[in-house]
Amino acid sequence: MSTSLVMIPTYDEAENVRPIVARTLAATDDSVHVLVVDDNSPDGTGDIADEIAASTDRVHVLHRTVKDGLGGAYLSGFAWGLEHGYDKLVEMDADGSHHPEYLPWMLELADSNDLVLGSRWIPGGEVENWPWFRELLSRGGNLYTRLALGIAVRDATGGFRVFTSRAFERIDLAGVASKGYCFQVDLCWRALEAGLRVVETPITFTEREFGVSKMSGNIVRESLTLVTKWGIDRRLRELRSVVKDHRRLPSVRTNAHAVADRTA
Repeated sequence: MSTSLVMIPTYDEAENVRPIVARTLAATDDSVHVLVVDDNSPDGTGDIADEIAASTDRVHVLHRTVKDGLGGAYLSGFAWGLEHGYDKLVEMDADGSHHPEYLPWMLELADSNDLVLGSRWIPGGEVENWPWFRELLSRGGNLYTRLALGIAVRDATGGFRVFTSRAFERIDLAGVASKGYCFQVDLCWRALEAGLRVVETPITFTEREFGVSKMSGNIVRESLTLVTKWGIDRRLRELRSVVKDHRRLPSVRTNAHAVADRTA
């Protein structure tokens, strides 16, 4: 039986961790487990996660002693999930902005795709309770990413996604340097360059009710810098391939597509 692991990174999410884990378990069957990856939260989130894990064998906790960004937490979670033999690895926020009720459909899509992206910016996707400047920042960042990298993915920055374990056979996780929210673009870009099949499906993203967003100006600057660098590197490699080998690099657009929600 195919097994899936939903990774939920936490730092000071004491108000959110119980409800999001409960919703995840309720929305899925016994083949789906949860891994709370806690970065030594001072508000006791890790202790709460331990209490939940003690009550069910579907929940596990990974305690990290260093806080090195979202990327670092997910890389630790990927390593744990692959070591324990899970077939599908899910990224999902702890704050309730990602709805676990989409998981059955996203996991089903992962049966025929390597990477499934929950997308806010394809038809059917939307955001709730966002101020206009947050939406402008996200839409603008994704537009810049598409133009800089030459990709077709509409929401490369989103953090609700499903990877298959086979995808990591072709994605070089050891080479991932980005630690902040650009980590999401980094993995999507690596998947497309590796020729993996990437699909977007619409989701509703809801702004958190409790706690504080970790988004900052430094995160935005890191993303712009790295995306620009990756785009330039790609074009230089393309030029060298044309001049030296008289052929273009494989397309990073042809393996990406969007699908409607199953309920649409």
